This record gives sequence, structure tokens and C-alpha cells, in this order.
Amino acid sequence: MKTSDPAAAPQDALGMASGTPQQNSQKAEENPSFLDELLHDFPAPLGPESPLPWKIPGTMLSQEEVEGELAELAMGFLSSRSAPPPLAACLAHEAVAQLLQTDLSEFRKLPEQEEEEAPVTLLDAAGLARSFFDRLWEVCSQWQKQVPVAARVPQRQWLVSVHAIRNARRRMEDRHVCLPAFNLLFGLSDSVDRAYFAVFDGHGGVDAARYASVHVHAVAAHRPELPTDPAGALRAAFHCTDEMFLWKARRERLQSGTTGVCALVAGNTLHVAWLGDSQVVLVQQGQVVKLMEPHRPERQDEKDRIEALGGFVSHMDCWRVNGTLAVSRAIGDVFQKPYVSGEADTASRALTGSEDYLLLACDGFFDVVPHQEVAGLVRSHLVGQQGSGLRVAEELVAAARERGSHDNITVMVVFLREPRDLLEPETDAVPRS
Repeated sequence: MKTSDPAAAPQDALGMASGTPQQNSQKAEENPSFLDELLHDFPAPLGPESPLPWKIPGTMLSQEEVEGELAELAMGFLSSRSAPPPLAACLAHEAVAQLLQTDLSEFRKLPEQEEEEAPVTLLDAAGLARSFFDRLWEVCSQWQKQVPVAARVPQRQWLVSVHAIRNARRRMEDRHVCLPAFNLLFGLSDSVDRAYFAVFDGHGGVDAARYASVHVHAVAAHRPELPTDPAGALRAAFHCTDEMFLWKARRERLQSGTTGVCALVAGNTLHVAWLGDSQVVLVQQGQVVKLMEPHRPERQDEKDRIEALGGFVSHMDCWRVNGTLAVSRAIGDVFQKPYVSGEADTASRALTGSEDYLLLACDGFFDVVPHQEVAGLVRSHLVGQQGSGLRVAEELVAAARERGSHDNITVMVVFLREPRDLLEPETDAVPRS
């Protein structure tokens, strides 16, 4: 079985277009054929010396990191093989859930040195990954005979365009998440349909951005307040992920940090959460709706908070916290806590069906493209592409680069209506069912 590296995966436009009943039926028929092909290439559990089919996340994991990391491992591997997204999410959930029900003590590793903080159980990542892939093989073998109903039920389809480039920077430190099958990945069986989208903009290395892109949604999925207070669940997930990464940073001597913005569509309500200067805007009937205020040191409330803690804000080519960071809130940045806060802000908004799309992007985009120009750029692209939105993110990234952005640039456009409909004259919007 060929070994793959997720770092080599393209960060380009992807589309999950709406389907007719006939198309949805065809997608359901793809499930058995996908499993047949996978088991043809993966005919038996891994042997002791067999290479792992997907790159593992480091050498050790804490107990609380296991679910998020294995879910990421599974989705990366299955997506690389073009698994239908609902099937990939269901397979990942089942294999992870089965592994978590077993005794993981055989994977326990002792830390290299005693920690002053409360001890945390560390597990061997390679051993866990090997055991996980064997579980995945077992699940695929069982489902080859009969795919469970959950993986066959038609899901709401999304059209999402994503593009990300390193640009003039030495390293690509952005990460993004597109998870339309949120409920299936975490086994949520209530009646509320959920989809999650996020952009994380790392600094000082990619570790914090990668960590946030794996764990924020995994933590949020298990927060007890998710059904009644989704925004609160996102806020708590940012805080918890920050605490988890800080412990990892101290143990592994990591100094990176990351801003982040995420959007959770839960039923007919949009919930957003953010730290730092990555941003999300909503476009409704061609008009930009501002959802948030980025966290920058020059904001008076942020400056007051930092100074009350004993820090300072100074101008050195831009406003910076303690003369270093140009953002006042982030996950990570272990040596700048508590001045650089890990507490996210949130906002919620009812969706009526008249919304066009969400745009999530890092500061490499928004520093050179004002909010009020977003709708015009997107519309111009749709006109030129006869209503196809698949490559709109690529064109927006190109526009930011042409305007002088030298930073990493990530843009994600999540369409809430069919792109072709955005070119038609506006009529009274029909509320969502």
C-alpha cells in the first residue's frame, strides 16, 4: 500500500455541489465501489513492518489529543483516495470510536523528564496509528457487505471553493478546515444539521495552526453546551485547544501561535468564533454584512486589557504587543501569555435563505482587500465563469497578490445559495426549510 504525506496534498479549490435525487443515488452507489477498491489495495491488516499508509502526527499524543488526531489521520487518508465525504466521515468515526473503547495502556509512554505540572498520560503515536489502520480495515471489511444507513442517507450538499498559497513567505503556515459532514464524523445523532469551516493563520511556525485545525472542531463536538449554545461551545473549544497546545508547546519547546476564525452552520443559524485578525464576512443579496471585529493591539479595549496585565503596546512598523506580535489574541504564543489572550469572541446570526455566501480568510487577504470590495470581486468572477463558483477563491487569492500581499494567503468561499442564482435579479428570498 502506497505511503502518502498529507503535507503534499493540494490546497486548491474544491467543490461539493448540490445534487439531484438521481445524483444523490449515484453517490450512494459509489460507497461499495470505493470499499472494493480500498480493500483491493489494502487486503489485510498492516504487518509489524508494513509502512503506515499516511503520515502520523509526531511521536507522542496525550489522551485528550487522540480522537482529534486519529480523525484527522483517517479523513486525510480517505480523502486522498477520493472517498465520498459522508462515507469517509462515518468510517473515520466508527474506527476511532472502536479504538477508543479499547485499553490504550499498551501505547503508554513515559515523558522524558518530570513535569512540574500535573502529569499527562502520553501515548505512542505510531503504535496508535498502526492499531487504528487495522480497525479501519476491519470496519471497511464489514461495511463492504452492507454500508450502514447513516453513510447512505443524502446529506445537505455544499459548494465550497478554497485556495491557499505560500506566496513570498519562506514557509506556508496557514491551515484550513472544510467539514460538511461534521455530525457524521463525531457521531452526533440529533436532528440539527451541522457544517464547520475554518481558517488558521500561523506565525513563528506551523505547529499551532496545524494543531488548531485538528482540535478546535473535535473539542467543540463534545462540548455539553453544543446543542443549546453552539457559540459557547466554539468559545470553550478555542480556550481548551489553547490550553492543550500550551502544554504541548512547553513539553516540546514550541513557540508558534495562530490566529483563527471558524464558522459553524447549525440548522438555520450561523455561529462564528475568532481569535486575532483572520476574518469572516457574510454577503447577503450582494451586500457585505460585517460579523466581527478582529483582535489587534491598537483596539482600545485590547490595549487596555494588555496594559492592565502589565504589558504594553508599541508601534514598530505596525502596532505590536510587547514589541513583538501584531495580534492581541491567538492560540499558542506560550511566552506572550497572558498578554496575547486565548479567549475567543463569538457571534451568532439567524439565516433566512437570502444569504449568498461566507468568505473566510487570513490577514494576507484582508490587509489588501477591503470588505466592501469582496462582493464585487466575487460577482465579477461569477459573470466571467457563467455562474460557476468552483475557482472563485483562486481568483480572490490572485487579486490579493496583485495588490501587493506578500504574506501566506488562504481564502475560503462557502456558498449558501447556488452561485448561478446570485447573477439573477433579486426576488423575495424564500426562508430555509
